[in-house]
Amino acid sequence: MAVNRVPVLKRCKALGISPMVLGYAKETKRNKDTNRRRKISEYGLQKNEKQKLKFIYGVLEGQFHHYYELAIKEEGVAGENLLKILESRLDNIVFRAGFAITRREARQLVTHGHFAVNGVKVDIPSYRVKVGDVITLRENSKKSKKFEMIAEATHGRTSPTWMDVNKETGTIVIKSVFAREELDYEIQEHLIIELYSK
Repeated sequence: MAVNRVPVLKRCKALGISPMVLGYAKETKRNKDTNRRRKISEYGLQKNEKQKLKFIYGVLEGQFHHYYELAIKEEGVAGENLLKILESRLDNIVFRAGFAITRREARQLVTHGHFAVNGVKVDIPSYRVKVGDVITLRENSKKSKKFEMIAEATHGRTSPTWMDVNKETGTIVIKSVFAREELDYEIQEHLIIELYSK
């Protein structure tokens, strides 16, 4: 499996996204006039949006292209379908619900088998969660000091309205489909669809 060793803050600065999206508290200082020096082509803009989305969710090119193919086959707007697929990943659900400080940590916690979906242990970060699914923190994990520390660090983080989170019992219930307006970052997903459809 490929490992992404790019420093997070450096990559965030290059892509123009806030580290807060990935769960990091440190803000990068960005010169607003940097991109005004040279004009970015349409292809450059499309590629930047794709790189941004891949970096946020920690997805490599092959898997990302597979998600694109699934998105164009589904009914509705392809760009929103792509976001819906990425948001339905188990590691993302764990992060958005506040059971991990960063997206990378969420991926690791899922891989280590701390969560179950509908009572069955799942250790695949890319597992797609559906409406009605119940994700639970496993009993042994609830007693872990690691999760006590995470609970303190994520106290006050709001979870999306399309999921019902109960930190006391360690459960997440997916109530409805992902809502586009609840994204915590800016993205022009139509540019990614245009890039792949060439």
